[in-house]
Amino acid sequence: MTDERRPETPAEADGTTGLLTALGKMMKLLRERKGLTQKDFGQMVGYGPDAISAMERGVRTIRPEVLEKADELLDAGGLFLQAVPELREAMSRVRTRHPEWYRSYAALEAEAVELHFYANHAIPGLLQTKDYAFTVFRQRRPFLSEDIIEKRVADRLSRQQIFDGWPPPIVSYVLEEVVLDRPIGGLAILKGQLENLLRVGSLRNVEIQVMPTRREEHPNLDSAFNLLTPKAHGQVAYTEAQRYPRLITDSEEVRKIADRYGFMRALALSPAESRTLIEGKLKEL
Repeated sequence: MTDERRPETPAEADGTTGLLTALGKMMKLLRERKGLTQKDFGQMVGYGPDAISAMERGVRTIRPEVLEKADELLDAGGLFLQAVPELREAMSRVRTRHPEWYRSYAALEAEAVELHFYANHAIPGLLQTKDYAFTVFRQRRPFLSEDIIEKRVADRLSRQQIFDGWPPPIVSYVLEEVVLDRPIGGLAILKGQLENLLRVGSLRNVEIQVMPTRREEHPNLDSAFNLLTPKAHGQVAYTEAQRYPRLITDSEEVRKIADRYGFMRALALSPAESRTLIEGKLKEL
């Protein structure tokens, strides 16, 4: 047992992880038999190759409509159609897979129309690669079991589906420069992580800005935080410190955090300048 307060994974003893993994493997097998690349198949079902890859590996939930299209396109003969009810049931239980303290945030993030992040220690979860996320959880103290680590990584990656939705949310990041220099897991993992920042940062709804370490001004020498604007709701903030999370809904408190974030964006490098900086760090690895 552990007193670790992080969110539960997207699949517990209900077998959802096994279901997603099995469906992903079958979809990959049938796709390859048809001679289709992930890009080819993704164009047919309305997703990019990265999303198809994640679905086939079981780290992203296969949408029921994708499964229905796959049944016809890949000549599954009704095999995938039989799994659709179980998949819908698994998706309906998503909110029960998080501890009570985290459920409000998880639901808000999933429906957010705007997401803004400030990170001062590590790459934020929605930007993490699988290898980076695995290392983060593996280094946590007290230690987590291998099973828990695998489930936590799957949960973190599954949240990244937010980038695949339409219309996409407006997303911005302010990352402290030190976050880009910290070689968590080694230089190879850092290289893959920086490449992923460039990939996600190229999306038209995402802006990534770097706060240079040598800046003399800084309005938030405190903890990291997130700002979210859920659909049809006011903006809220979320912070964590030493495993103690806090979802902030008081409008005045949220306004103050948003004000600090706006000032940080003004002090940080522009998205174009930040991209150039990241590219330079990649060349140095």
